[in-house]
Amino acid sequence: MTIDFYAPRNIPPEIEMYLKESRNLGAVKSGKVGILQLKLERDPGTGKTVIREQYCRVPLFIQRAIYLEETLPAMAYVYIISPSGGILQGDRYRIDIRLSNNALAHVTTQGATRIYKMEKNYGTQMVNINLGKGSYLEYIPDQIIPFRNSRFYQEVELSVHDNATMIYSETIVPGRVASGEKFVYDICYIKTIAKNQSGKRRFIDIVKLDPKKKALTVDGILGNFDIVGTIYIVTKESYLKDVQFNINVKIKEFEVESKLSGGTSILPARQGIIVRILGKTTEDVKNLIFEVVRIARNQILGAPFSKIRKA
Repeated sequence: MTIDFYAPRNIPPEIEMYLKESRNLGAVKSGKVGILQLKLERDPGTGKTVIREQYCRVPLFIQRAIYLEETLPAMAYVYIISPSGGILQGDRYRIDIRLSNNALAHVTTQGATRIYKMEKNYGTQMVNINLGKGSYLEYIPDQIIPFRNSRFYQEVELSVHDNATMIYSETIVPGRVASGEKFVYDICYIKTIAKNQSGKRRFIDIVKLDPKKKALTVDGILGNFDIVGTIYIVTKESYLKDVQFNINVKIKEFEVESKLSGGTSILPARQGIIVRILGKTTEDVKNLIFEVVRIARNQILGAPFSKIRKA
């Protein structure tokens, strides 16, 4: 596989400029490529969702699937692990996940994704998820932590069948606040594209934070909040009304305590819901994300969510 297989096709100019600067300085190419390819499907014998195919290249790999929900014995929990601890300059990561045959899965990371300091180049991650008919996936990674002078671009492509459900979240924190690093990274750029099984576009959403060029903690952007959380719920239109109503109720409960601010919108063509959250602490944002997952899972699968268990 060539490096092009691991790199996003359309790097935005705000990111590409850092590679051009490196070339002008005569910098050598650095970084590693990591890949995780995963296929999950429902086993006809046991009824459980199993990992049917997998291919990993360090610094990305997974643990075996485990089953944590007594009320959802078919759901596989899969943990993505990176022994490198994060993304370094020049790194190119790619994650491909496919669900078929009515698979049910919850995918998360073992810990936060750290974007290390970069003196040249940038780091990227591609996430490609394909959900077949009848499949249900919760992709809830831990937060992204951009270190000082880091540059990160993530491109997410979600292909979700009209009769499937995808719950996908991302959380971006301001940096290593305890080390005095708050909004001192160069750029964190996340582009998310969703389509259905026929390739029909569902939505495009971009979160671009470049604190050195534009102050973020001002009215109209983050205000007095530091953390940005986003959740996409792509599902049947028949679920939207009740799911959105219950999420809005839960958001108001958090806002009463001044823990965060949030809102929901129906995605184009009524194909899902986007939830945007601004928070002061990672824990508050994470707790609301878990509440959103709980609401959606209860409405769509009729089952509870016992939160993510990690060592």
